[in-house]
Amino acid sequence: MLAIAYAAVGVIHLKSPDGFLPIVPDWVPFPRDVVLATGVAEIAGAIGLMIPRLRVAAAWGLAAYAVCVFPANIKHAVEGIAINGQILGWGYHGPRLLAQPVIVWWALWAGGVTHWPFGGRR
Repeated sequence: MLAIAYAAVGVIHLKSPDGFLPIVPDWVPFPRDVVLATGVAEIAGAIGLMIPRLRVAAAWGLAAYAVCVFPANIKHAVEGIAINGQILGWGYHGPRLLAQPVIVWWALWAGGVTHWPFGGRR
């Protein structure tokens, strides 16, 4: 399920990178290129989760990716940036920001790096 979600979002990043530019923090160099690279990273991570010998590396990569994009999520929330003409309120942003650690955990769990809380550590 996580692989499907990352693959879908990766395709969106590649097809419509300009839609993500407003939430890229100002300190990120070459923002359009970074958005495109994130799309490639999401798709590569999704594929990696599906290949047993790459699963652990993909899990760590997607977990790191989720940490790295957190500043964009914060900017989106704090600045109230409209995407496709729509401003999402804190009813979206609050849960989204709180879910970020869960997304990091989910990547690690999906890759078999951790089995917590369903069976301890590997």
